[in-house]
Amino acid sequence: MINIDLLEKIIIIEDSSGRLKASQTSQLTFWGFRQSPKQNNYKLKSSVSQEEVNTIILKVIKYLDKEKIPFSLSVSCEKCVSQLYKEKDEINKIRKQAKDYKDGNYDNAEFNRFITFVSRHIPRTLKGHQVKATFHHYLIKNAANFSVPGSGKTAVILTLYEKLKLDDEVNMLFVVGPVACFRPWRTEFADTLGREPIYKILAGGEQDSRKSEYFCPSSKKSELYLTTYQTLVNDQNEVSRFFQQKGIKAFLVIDEAHYIKQIGGIWASAILHLSKFAKYRCILTGTPMPRSYTDIFNLFDFLWPHNSPFSSENKIRIKNSEEKGELAYVKKVLEETTGPYFYRVRKSELGLIPPVFHPPYVITMNKYEKIVYEAIVKKIGLYSEQDYLKNIELLLKLRRGRIIRLRQGVSYVKLLSTAVDNYNEDLIENESNLSKIIYNYDNLELPAKLEYLNKLVAGLQQKNLKVVIWAHFIKTLELIVDYLKKEGFYCKLIYGKTPIEYESLEEEESREKIRNEFIDPQSGLNILVANPGACGESVSLHKTCFHAIYYDLSYNCAQYLQSLDRIHRVGGSEINRANYHFLQYKDTIDQDIKANLDKKAQRMYEVIEEDYNIYSLDMFEEDYASEAYKRLFSQ
Repeated sequence: MINIDLLEKIIIIEDSSGRLKASQTSQLTFWGFRQSPKQNNYKLKSSVSQEEVNTIILKVIKYLDKEKIPFSLSVSCEKCVSQLYKEKDEINKIRKQAKDYKDGNYDNAEFNRFITFVSRHIPRTLKGHQVKATFHHYLIKNAANFSVPGSGKTAVILTLYEKLKLDDEVNMLFVVGPVACFRPWRTEFADTLGREPIYKILAGGEQDSRKSEYFCPSSKKSELYLTTYQTLVNDQNEVSRFFQQKGIKAFLVIDEAHYIKQIGGIWASAILHLSKFAKYRCILTGTPMPRSYTDIFNLFDFLWPHNSPFSSENKIRIKNSEEKGELAYVKKVLEETTGPYFYRVRKSELGLIPPVFHPPYVITMNKYEKIVYEAIVKKIGLYSEQDYLKNIELLLKLRRGRIIRLRQGVSYVKLLSTAVDNYNEDLIENESNLSKIIYNYDNLELPAKLEYLNKLVAGLQQKNLKVVIWAHFIKTLELIVDYLKKEGFYCKLIYGKTPIEYESLEEEESREKIRNEFIDPQSGLNILVANPGACGESVSLHKTCFHAIYYDLSYNCAQYLQSLDRIHRVGGSEINRANYHFLQYKDTIDQDIKANLDKKAQRMYEVIEEDYNIYSLDMFEEDYASEAYKRLFSQ
């Protein structure tokens, strides 16, 4: 008889009669067991986690049953195994219920009761897809929402929170995300639930003062807590103790959850640690697998910290199959593993009016900017003839720098006097006339794009229409604002670094005031000038702004798509058509950037209409330079 004992995290297998064969002891060794000095004892190394212990003990029992080897369990071991089987039965029940619902097989009476709850307790009128998503999340409690940006995910989770709160399952909402999401959560809370939230922002500020907020009595707690990923890393011990306080039933939401995709990353580790102490959990992201199928592992390990759908074997199988290019098999495994646990609304299901992409306004450069641009193109062409002599690392840096110089040339000539990171090539060396033009450009002429922009903005202002103007370089943004103000227009500027979560709370609050003024139909502020890095994620302009002008573009398709979604979203775009306008200089890099973005955006939309696709389309880092350079300067 084999005896199995469990002492804390140590599994002990005693083979007093020596029944185990060599092949069977090899299997135990593979799982991490080590033979003790007594030849018939095997111990699992103590360095493994509790989750791994739980997994291995079930594997051992299943294996012994399969091998038809009699065994007995100690009292502590039997208690643990009984609890594990109970949890396994519960998760299987939830999984089946969620799968049946997504397949269209569900209890109509229960669904109708949920509809009644929504109509009675949620002041906001939800879209059909939002109600369906909320009911799915209610069935499983720990759910992922992978719906496309602009679909109304925040309203879904707030409705779910209200239902769980009325059921006495939770009593506080704790949201982790970039600073830019704080305002949408507060405003959506009021719009969806019909009451202003009592909230606390736990990000930035004086550390001791912030951390003291976690130790307030449960009777004085807020209903909505908002914090950032980097703050959570610093406060994770305090937050975990906060969640374990008597009377606290935390519903933990991770917004823009693609930021925790990195296996072993400090943000991900903090989130995974905290997940064990929340009553329920939810993740929100429109891009669950931005670069690889393995990006999804952390998301579901967070949702189900004690019963993750991904076993270690599954993770290895998915990683290896992806590396081999066996993507159909990977998608099959993912559907079987995670399919029931997430809900996803596609862009085509939102019922939005299709936007209008106006043909680009092709503009002829003014005299001096044309002289500079053509000289830069010529110099790059001459330099490229010797590129074969350079090593690949240097060549990539040069190509990236030259592409940036071309983009600067079609944005604002003065930018050519500024430094570019990791790029020291002087394209105006020995060209004193060019240097004089660049440094004195503001005294020579206005950019032709700026003059054309003035006409477009004036036409929209005559119709009292709001417009957001997108540009990428800070000096260009400042040029646009200064010029429009001189022309008598009231406008304001938002810019910043990307990703937004690195920004301070104070900077975001300043931007928030400007956004609030801009979206207010009575404010008089009808022109917002911004760059996608600071205003492209977690920001909604669509209820009062229906026009966007792109002064210049980058090859970064992710930022481009995010900027498009700012004025094309649920809650306004069902009745108001979004309009996109593009300024381009004739016969320049502008045409290549726009064509490249259109191509990648079309591929992206095709991808996001399907489940289980990765998003590695040059959208999350600027690795576009070589391909763009080859198109423009092919030998």
